[in-house]
This record gives sequence, C-alpha cells and structure tokens, in this order.
Amino acid sequence: MEITDATPDDWPGIWPFWHEIVAAGETYAWDRNTDERTARALWMAPTSRVFVVRENGVPVASAYLRPNYGGGAARVANAGFMVAPAHAGRGIGRRLAEHVLDQARNAGYRAMVFNAVVATNPALGLWLSLGFTITGTLPGAFDHPRLGPVDLHILHRTL
Repeated sequence: MEITDATPDDWPGIWPFWHEIVAAGETYAWDRNTDERTARALWMAPTSRVFVVRENGVPVASAYLRPNYGGGAARVANAGFMVAPAHAGRGIGRRLAEHVLDQARNAGYRAMVFNAVVATNPALGLWLSLGFTITGTLPGAFDHPRLGPVDLHILHRTL
C-alpha cells in the first residue's frame, strides 16, 4: 500500500469510487447527483492537500486535508476520507487516517474537526478509536436513503 500526495492525474482513478460512495447517499452530506466537475472541485480544491492510496498503481482510497476555518482559527483542520467499497474492511482507511493525522500535525494544525459524520457511518468507530470525540449532535439532520432521518455528529480531536 502506497500513500502519496495526489496529482491532477489521479482524479480519473478517484472519481469512480467517489461517485459510488456519494451516489449511495449513506455517508456524505453531499448531493447524491453531484457531477464529476463539481466533485473534482469539492475534493481537489486549491485549499486542500489531497492524498491517494494506490495498490498496484491504481487508486483505492483518497483523503483531503484543509483548514476548516480561516483567520485566527486557521490551525483547525478538516479532512474527508473515502475508501473504494471493493477495498473496505482491509485497514486501508485506518492507515490513511493515521497518515493524514500525522501530516496535519506536521503542517502545524492543532486540532481536526469533522463537521457532519453520519451516525450510521461505519467509519464512526474508526474515528472514535483514533481519539476523536463527539462534541455535538444534530438530531435527525441527515436523510438516509434507507433508514430515514438519522443524526449527524460533529467530531473533534486535538493534534
């Protein structure tokens, strides 16, 4: 497993699993019908450092790291993570998360926050095991396509 900084050439390999995950509508608070151009702008934003995990040269996971706020709060990071569903359950997400947390710390961020973690997201257990705490809950704020309204959590971790 190789984790590197993504380049624009990695996007065509990221897009298929990005699209699959967002279109499922179960874990991200983004429009399920997001087109590729908009998705690329969201994930590969100029304010982001983007990482990619490759197996045999093929992207199987990606993450972004960016400031969550500006000004005096610019040392609080935000990140997003996606593992191709076909590669889930193999520890790729944990390894990528540990890498991104290290990179955030090395970049001078003091904390990381996730603004909207769907309460039914299987990754919630990963975040809690990595030292994140739930600092707030928005009851029934997420319309899950199978379960109906479910909670969104705000997570925080000091780096």
